[in-house]
Amino acid sequence: MTRQGWIGKGSAVSLVRQCALSGVSRATVYAQRKPKPVDESDLVFSRLIDEEYTRHPFYGSRKMVVFLIMSGHSINRKRVQRLMRQMGLAGMAPGPNTSRAHPGHKVYPYLLRGVPIIRPNQVWSTDITYIRLARGFVYLVAIIDWYSRRALGWRVSNSMEAAFCVDCLEDALRTHGKPEIFNSDQGSQFTSEAFTGALKRESIVISMDGRGRAFDNIFVERFWRSVKYEDVYLKDYASIPELTQGLAQYFAFYNGERPHQSLGQKTPDVVYRTGIGGGALIVERFPRKMDDTPVPLRSTGVSFKEKAKPGQRRPVANDVQCIA
Repeated sequence: MTRQGWIGKGSAVSLVRQCALSGVSRATVYAQRKPKPVDESDLVFSRLIDEEYTRHPFYGSRKMVVFLIMSGHSINRKRVQRLMRQMGLAGMAPGPNTSRAHPGHKVYPYLLRGVPIIRPNQVWSTDITYIRLARGFVYLVAIIDWYSRRALGWRVSNSMEAAFCVDCLEDALRTHGKPEIFNSDQGSQFTSEAFTGALKRESIVISMDGRGRAFDNIFVERFWRSVKYEDVYLKDYASIPELTQGLAQYFAFYNGERPHQSLGQKTPDVVYRTGIGGGALIVERFPRKMDDTPVPLRSTGVSFKEKAKPGQRRPVANDVQCIA
């Protein structure tokens, strides 16, 4: 009997405790369960919301309701909120209840505004997105290198547990070494002790998007648009195995064959391998105050504010530059 066979549905011990005792990931257990029947109308609305959110990621539930009604559908805001919450979507505009971390998890300041990205493995970034299937949906996490835009790792899961994000991170670290800075949003998966612990173990500096900051993780947002418009929406995957195989083929194409305008029509593989032709900069709109306490970053010498409050709102970035 395998360790997964030790876990029983009707046990008095909670599933979380059973997984911890047996050393089995909860994501593995959830993946083997039969999915609950999904309401057909929920599937239709989820598809429409997903497509519109990919086009306009600053749309919250209010604007999404207006969009759906103008498209000829009858739906209320409560239902849209439920579907967006289920899909892990939230408008980028500043406001209450967006990108909240787990109340017991530490949130780290955003460190990348005004910092030139000048080499591969200087900054990695991650995010989770919703991927629709013919009869439901799953979540996709990916890690990219900011300098080269190369996808370094990815995982698919039918739950929002932190385990599949940690698996993705560990695989990227084993395969590609480690970055100097790792950036994410303030989602509970990335503020969890398991995820931040893996980064601290490798002495990686942790950076997290400020709430409502549309440009803080702009390269991953652009990456999601490419994945969905160039692959997911075109192929309309029916199952997780089919999606996994298709994404593997797409990421190989994205890294090794697809030319990027921001990279001088080179591929991410070439730029990542040679360290030539990439780069980026999140522009700081307002200059730094003279009384800020600088702390130099190891590779660039550019400093950030040591005593920045976690999750605080900074001056908005009004541009994103690529440094070739």
